Amino acid sequence: MRLAVRVIPNAKRTEFSGQREGESVLRLNAPAVEGKANKAAVEFLAKHFGIPRSRVTLVSGEKTRHKVFELEGVESGSSKTSG
Repeated sequence: MRLAVRVIPNAKRTEFSGQREGESVLRLNAPAVEGKANKAAVEFLAKHFGIPRSRVTLVSGEKTRHKVFELEGVESGSSKTSG
């Protein structure tokens, strides 16, 4: 499954916080420096969807807030991004 995400770094806690313009909004308790936000996003998505981190791939958006992740082993219908 591909998941379009708008990342908001430096939040108080890491969580999904709804949808905006067709993307899931992901607030991260990590700074947007040296790939820390990307790493935190991968770890959160893996835990949230119950899959190993190795099955979460950042497809695009390495240096932008608009990111697309590939989640191996997750079906599109099982998207539980509302919180």
